[in-house]
Parts: sequence; C-alpha cells; structure tokens
Amino acid sequence: MASLKVSYTSSRLTPSVPFCLLSCSNKTTLIRFRNAIVSPPKLKLQAHGKTRATVQSAKMAAGIVKEVLPPALDSTSEPPPLFDGTTRLYISYTCPYAQRVWITRNCKGLQDKIQLVPLDRQNRPDWYREKINPANKVPSLEHKNEIKGESLDLIKYIDNHFEGPSLFPDDPAKKEFAEELLSYTDTFNDAAFSSFKGDGNEAAGAAFDYIETALSKFEDGPFFLGQFSLVDIAYAPFVERFQPFLLDVKKYDITEGRPKLAAWIEEMDTNEAYKQTRREPEELVEIYKKRFLAQL
Repeated sequence: MASLKVSYTSSRLTPSVPFCLLSCSNKTTLIRFRNAIVSPPKLKLQAHGKTRATVQSAKMAAGIVKEVLPPALDSTSEPPPLFDGTTRLYISYTCPYAQRVWITRNCKGLQDKIQLVPLDRQNRPDWYREKINPANKVPSLEHKNEIKGESLDLIKYIDNHFEGPSLFPDDPAKKEFAEELLSYTDTFNDAAFSSFKGDGNEAAGAAFDYIETALSKFEDGPFFLGQFSLVDIAYAPFVERFQPFLLDVKKYDITEGRPKLAAWIEEMDTNEAYKQTRREPEELVEIYKKRFLAQL
C-alpha cells in the first residue's frame, strides 16, 4: 500500500499508465503555465485556537470498510446492467482525478452504497464511451439514472447527496477559503507539470509555497481548513505523485522548509479512507518518467 512518503508498504493493485488511452477529467477550464514561473495569489492569514483535529480523523477511520478491490474491466468485459438502480463510480486505479472521488466515497463510508467500477485504461471497453461518458474520461458517477462527471463537482455532489460525515465546513470564512483553494488546484497541478519538463523548480516551488501558506491560515488542525475536508481530498492524489517524482528526478524535497506541508502529509498518511486508494511511489515515479521525460 502506497504512501505520500517515499517509503511505504506494497500495493495490491495492478500497475497501469495514467493519462494514456483513457484520460482523467477535472474542471474543464485549465490554466496552463508551460515552462513558466507561477506566482500564486497572496493569502491572508487568520489565526484560530487549536483543537484536536485528529479526533475527527480517528472517528472517520473507525467507520472505514476495507474492501476487496474488483479487477479492472477491459475490452472483453461486458458492461454492468446500466440504470438498474445501482449507484456506480467509474474510475481508473491510477487516475488522480478519479482518486479524489474514490477517497470521498470511502470517507463517507459509502462502499456498500456506491459500487466501484474500475476500467483498464490500456484496453478500455468501447461501451464506456458509447454508453457512459462520450468523452471517455474518468471519473463518472451513475446515480438516479443520470451520469455525472468532473472530479471537483463529484466530490461535492457525493458529500451533499449521500449519508456519512460532512466533508465541508459550516463556517463562512472556511467555506470561502475552501472555494479559493479548490479553484487553485489546476494552477497548482500545472505548475508542478511545468517543472517536470523544465530545468528548474521555480514553478513548483512557488506552488508549494502557496500550499504552505494556505496550511497556516487556520490553526485548529493540520489540514487546510483545520479539520479534514474536501480540500485535502482534492490535493492529496497530486501531492502523492509530485513528491516522489520531484525527489527522485529533480532531487527536490517539497517538504524542506515547509513544516506545515510535512505535517499535512504525515497526517494524510494516517487516513484509512485515503490509504486504500494510494499507489506505490516507485510506480508513480516510473509512470511520470514515461510521460514527461520521454518528451524531452
């Protein structure tokens, strides 16, 4: 089982190459910064009294169901009986966008309510594009005879329309900051990707400095909003990939000089709902090497 740290235990999942054949979907509007330094917006810091935010994580972990993951469906697989009343989440085990929704499902304790349907992205079934998602992207959610997509939309949808612990704050200041952070995710990802392709780490460094500052805003816990939320879920799959790749290929430690980020990664590593979705760092590094270094 993988970890955001460089060392971790082994995973049971079968490796496959992300961003190939079956693309991952996020918000449709992306801000591209290719080979450029990203200057993140300034953050206003606000101090709050400390609380035991880890209590919430412990309570959430207590209700996590450990499931046996189904094999990925390929071109020889028959489609599930669509629109039969079953709620299904279509993912790829290696897609970070799909991982966001998978984590949310797990955190809400919905393993018995939302059926996981993994797809083989190297040998995808034609029926997925024809009957589920014409764009052939994951994730997709089949619910109440409708198909919904886009990872950030889906994590909010699942939080709002299903039972389980709330993953979004009631506090107006935290809600506003949450929306700011969710809007920044594409810029953050593109900054890291541009550093992968270039000689320097300036773009990634600016993006991770933004994250460090964001994690300092609320002092009532180690998470972005103090307590664990959808914001942590939105960033975790990408930090999981960026950290080992930058360390291995660029010799750049994203936690150096960023104690808040280091504490956040450590805290995320204890989240059982997230741990069930993680990949091995070695696998992720090889995947990104094939994707980015082969283009240089």
